[in-house]
Amino acid sequence: MTMALIELRDVTKTYKRDAIEIPVLESVTISVPEGDYLGLMGPSGSGKSTLLNLLAGIDRPTGGSIRIGDTEISTLSERALAAWRARHIGFIFQLYNLIPVLTAFENVELPLLLTSLSKKQRREHVMTALNIVSLADRAAHYPRQLSGGQEQRVAIARAIVTDPTLLLADEPTGDLDAKSAGEVLTLLQRLNTEYKKTIVMVTHDPHAAERATHLLHLEKGTLVEQVGA
Repeated sequence: MTMALIELRDVTKTYKRDAIEIPVLESVTISVPEGDYLGLMGPSGSGKSTLLNLLAGIDRPTGGSIRIGDTEISTLSERALAAWRARHIGFIFQLYNLIPVLTAFENVELPLLLTSLSKKQRREHVMTALNIVSLADRAAHYPRQLSGGQEQRVAIARAIVTDPTLLLADEPTGDLDAKSAGEVLTLLQRLNTEYKKTIVMVTHDPHAAERATHLLHLEKGTLVEQVGA
């Protein structure tokens, strides 16, 4: 039996606006095995992105516990959490979040600047990541010289360059045409099957959801059903 890489137990998240408390997640319990490819679906405002941010350690739960691997991340200090996130999380955003004045190579290298790797080792890691996303020949190009699909593949290379424990993707095809979206989804599927990466992907797109191994549906902050893809 595959060990659960992610364990959420009775996780709640409430935001305060003035004196009003706004519940976003209510008693969410999820277990995700290592090597799984989980799709998170649900209408806007259902709590999908909040859940992803909690898994990334970008946000903290109001209640409940979040364990990823051997680490109970909900109890870490801010400094420990930042160090944990840099080592274990690769985040893929809908709008790429590439830095326009840096080349594809330099964008992918960014997470490695926080490590103790030498310049030579960093170069090897970056070129490996760019090779995986089939963009080694675009290493010297700037984001403006790339198509949207290529920009997202550079962003994926940046997310995998540290060999993270967990890949989190927030609407990774939301800004792409159908052809580019298909290429990005095929790449994510390959990272899961060939490279055994555990992936949690938030999506509205049923075509994207089809690529996941499992689907979870959130409705108003509550898990409403679990579907095998």
